Amino acid sequence: MTATRKILIPTDGSANSLTALEYGIYIARKLNASLIGLYVLDVNLIQGPMLTDISGSVGMPPYDGFFDAVETSLNEKADFILKAFRQRCQESGINAEVKKTIGKINQIIIEESQSADLILMAKKGEHFHLKEGGLLGSVAEAVVRNSGKPVLITPETFLEIESMGLAYDGSDPAAKALKLSLKLSEQAVWPLTVVVISPDAQKSAALTTEIEDIVEAQNADCAVIILQGKEGEEIIKFIKEGSVELMVMGAYGHNRLRELLLGSTTSFVLRKSHIPVLLTH
Repeated sequence: MTATRKILIPTDGSANSLTALEYGIYIARKLNASLIGLYVLDVNLIQGPMLTDISGSVGMPPYDGFFDAVETSLNEKADFILKAFRQRCQESGINAEVKKTIGKINQIIIEESQSADLILMAKKGEHFHLKEGGLLGSVAEAVVRNSGKPVLITPETFLEIESMGLAYDGSDPAAKALKLSLKLSEQAVWPLTVVVISPDAQKSAALTTEIEDIVEAQNADCAVIILQGKEGEEIIKFIKEGSVELMVMGAYGHNRLRELLLGSTTSFVLRKSHIPVLLTH
């Protein structure tokens, strides 16, 4: 992985996205990176059937200029939010640019992420997935799966990052996450703890050797711990112990069918974690 120089932060002005910005500023300082604030005007709110349905349901058909008025209002809101984003970055001495565009939210974020090294997104509320139809939220899940970039999902409250953990199971996404973690650990001077979760002692030993060989080659500050139990529950237990302020995972390591049948460890950890979770896919 190359050095992290540009961090993309999709924002909507909500409390959670303001927390995401605080994380962005903190990490940008650590990595000597710049921020890109992105506001996407949802095309469905401007042109789609949604507004027609809403106006029809209250017995008021759209008047001439109705959609133009909506677009103007949304543009004004976007400009206000992006101005505040830029001001907060300036106050913190962080280089930042802002961008406003119209389209489908997840598609635009994925497109814009190609000019960034890291995407930083706010986590939705505890029960948001009931409305979104996905445990992580459909936009964030699509971005994680399709952007090809690391995605940091931030919690509702900010906490300074001083050390990081990594869940490692030997899969390709986990191997990618280990490389990313070692690079970040070096750049930000965050000590790394790699967590191996398996009831199989032989497998745990093999994975530990695998990790140690990679770490030794990079001369990194890294410890390995072995836990037993269910992956998601053990990761959350480890997080709650408070020894790390950032958790890294290879996202969606198993096939989609298994996720549908058993639930995804990735989504479970994201929902329960009170610290940021950095995902690679």
